[in-house]
Amino acid sequence: QVQLVESGGGLAQAGGSLRLSCAPSARTFSNYHMGWFRQAPGKEREFVAAISWNGITSRYTDSVKGRFTISRDNRNTVTLQMNSLKPEDTAVYYCAASRMVITYQSQVDYWGKGTLVTVSS
Repeated sequence: QVQLVESGGGLAQAGGSLRLSCAPSARTFSNYHMGWFRQAPGKEREFVAAISWNGITSRYTDSVKGRFTISRDNRNTVTLQMNSLKPEDTAVYYCAASRMVITYQSQVDYWGKGTLVTVSS
C-alpha cells in the first residue's frame, strides 16, 4: 500500500522554525504534484503550499508567502521549511500527492496521516 509518511512536527516558539518532511513509500510519486495542507482546531483543512512534479513550480497560500518554502528531492521527498512561525500556524499539517496541480482537497489522490505543529506565543 502506497503511503506518505510525514515527520518533523513539534513545538516551536513564535518566530522560530520547523522543518516538515514527507517521504513516499514507493516510487509511484515521481510524476505527482506534491503539497501540504493544514487543519487548525475548529477550522477546515486549507491549502498551504504545493510543488510541481518536476520541482520547477511552487505555490503558496498568501499567509505563508515569504515564510515557508516547499521543495522536493530526486526521491520525491517533499520538505516544508517553516520560518518566522506564528501562533496562527498551529495546525495538523498533511502531506498530499496528486496527478493534478494541487489547489483543492478534491484534487488530492493520496494523503499522509498528518503531523502536529504547535507554535507558542
